[in-house]
Amino acid sequence: MSKIKIGIIGAGNISNCHIQAYQKNPDVEVYALCDINEKQLNDMAEKYQVKRTFTDVNEMLKLKELDAVSVCTWNSAHASCTIAALNAGKHVLCEKPMSVSEEEAKTMKEAAEKNGKLLMIGFVRRHGNDCKVLQDFIRNDSLGEIYYAKATYLRRNGNPGGWFGDKSRSGGGPLIDLGVHVIDLVRYLMGNPKVTSVYGATFQKLFNRKNIKSVKGYSSVGRSTEDICDVEDLASALIRFDNGAVLSVEASFSLNIKKDEGKIELFGTKGGAKLDPELEMYTELNDYLANVQLDTQTALDFDGLFEGEINHFVDCVANGTKCIAPAEDGIELMRILDAIYESARTGHEVILK
Repeated sequence: MSKIKIGIIGAGNISNCHIQAYQKNPDVEVYALCDINEKQLNDMAEKYQVKRTFTDVNEMLKLKELDAVSVCTWNSAHASCTIAALNAGKHVLCEKPMSVSEEEAKTMKEAAEKNGKLLMIGFVRRHGNDCKVLQDFIRNDSLGEIYYAKATYLRRNGNPGGWFGDKSRSGGGPLIDLGVHVIDLVRYLMGNPKVTSVYGATFQKLFNRKNIKSVKGYSSVGRSTEDICDVEDLASALIRFDNGAVLSVEASFSLNIKKDEGKIELFGTKGGAKLDPELEMYTELNDYLANVQLDTQTALDFDGLFEGEINHFVDCVANGTKCIAPAEDGIELMRILDAIYESARTGHEVILK
């Protein structure tokens, strides 16, 4: 069998994760690379020995032999690049968030259906070893009915700069960049319930902390002294689902806390669980309260996340395997994000039907 030929649209930081994972898959060839920044494009092409380079996505998509693409652009270009690729007959793995609005996300799904091609969303945490282990416990009813959850992704001084702080390109700040990871992971573990209402708040108080002399907690390729920062630096929300469960979310780029934090907590009628990053469980044994500490193999391993995601995408393309991160889940996430931002803007709860 010939190798699946992959094109990468967008040669920024996240494309490294995609390219490295593709290159580990023996059934794949990273065939072409596209970016509007010619220097960045050439640097990445040299780094990964990709021979075909393009600054125009439509020119790259004219390659008939190209089977699929990863869309790794800034958020506001996700929809246009994805739709162009689908219309050109390519399968697409689009980085999270799916787009910058629910309406855009719907047009992406429609393009996939019209062209009979796969559109997978880059919800990389669904492919983690910790997620698989916790799913095993949930399937075996170890937690019972999960009725409340908490998800936090907090950085003390972690505004990436570059396009991440520019709302016209990012669509928002830590909520749409970081919060999307933990919101989706909780939804996925709960069985993908539908959102019914949202109350949210966002804050612009610390911005990107230009006055701080210490090194940023996270850096991006495009950072410069001319960076725009007009996104929120903290977002908080309560999300209610159609199964009665409630999720509390916090996400920040800048916050006066001791250290960065990224965890989820699930609370059920038979037990509770926390990923932080190791998996702990809290339950009752023989009518005593008991804490269960699993071994280190259940800790989140970032090294294997993208490899798992890319291998699943390739399997779906090559073998028609059912996708575990389909477009409809991306649309539901955008509904939630849109509602949080709207609630923050109005100061009122948003009811969704």
